[in-house]
Amino acid sequence: MKNRIKLIKYIGLSIIVLLILAIFSPTWTPHIKGDNSISVLEQVEINGSSHEIMIRGNDKDNPVIIFVHGGPGNPEIPYAVKYQDLLEVDFTVVNYDQRASGKSYHFFEDYSNLSPDLLVEDLLAMTDYISERLGKEEVILIGHSFGTYIATQAAYKAPEKYEAYIGIGQVSNMIESEIDSLNYCIKQAQNAGNIEDVLYLEGLTEKVKNGDTFTPRNYVMKYGGGSRLIDNPDGDTIGILFSSEYNLLDVIRYNYGVTYSQSILIKDIFEKPLPTVVTKLELPFYFIMGKYDYMTSSNTAKKYFDMIEADKKEFVSFEKSAHYPQFEEKERFYEWMSNTFVK
Repeated sequence: MKNRIKLIKYIGLSIIVLLILAIFSPTWTPHIKGDNSISVLEQVEINGSSHEIMIRGNDKDNPVIIFVHGGPGNPEIPYAVKYQDLLEVDFTVVNYDQRASGKSYHFFEDYSNLSPDLLVEDLLAMTDYISERLGKEEVILIGHSFGTYIATQAAYKAPEKYEAYIGIGQVSNMIESEIDSLNYCIKQAQNAGNIEDVLYLEGLTEKVKNGDTFTPRNYVMKYGGGSRLIDNPDGDTIGILFSSEYNLLDVIRYNYGVTYSQSILIKDIFEKPLPTVVTKLELPFYFIMGKYDYMTSSNTAKKYFDMIEADKKEFVSFEKSAHYPQFEEKERFYEWMSNTFVK
């Protein structure tokens, strides 16, 4: 009996030690060889709040990309390295966790002023920081999903900071987008003979039309409107935990940040749809949309694209992808980026 008690205590102590190691284990981003390469993961003070940034590239003299992640509250640092390896050859790529998201979520920080406007200010300040640090007058701005809501407004407010704006999974009129998404899911459920899904989704019609709810994302994913060529990378706790850039404490912060950010920020994209905020851009802009994207409807994004005034614009459809064309067809995305921006 005494030996059993000792064994239980030993196992319990071992579990505690392992948890402590997992929570506080060091994080890093893999090294890139080369005299002029860069591969850093660190916290920097931006606009009064500490932000996690990751900068990677084979040559610091290459054009610089700033990625603005989606969600709200879904940073892409934990899996970005997996998908941007090709981009790092010709570009220096900057990812950052937005205020109150991921490693930029700090438990004792006051986020009562969190808003899309504040995130736009953060992005503009981040741009200034990156431009100065890497010696660039302009950078390429890329927004993904909710990140396009922030990045489009930054490009509108300060076009002189950016060589171009690229919206991937571009947010537009969210009510129209959600209606499109709901109708798609209902049709796919009908085709599959899933009558229970059809009845449930049809029951959401009025709420979706009134802007009171989203089309449930588990149904969008189920019917191929989220990702088709890869597993959905957002919210993959196990995958995030096994990345070198995040430890267990960061996973906890990630989940707190998602919950908090979405509770505060989602209402704005319904109440202030982008087509009422930005109708003209004074820089080249591009929308990269997966043909099967029903997280942010490609059809609705095209309507928004058509209404924006700009001297140069292009709508690019990725025929095999859904909401993550930059990852699902990463070779094609790299080729398009290189052909467009590498002189």
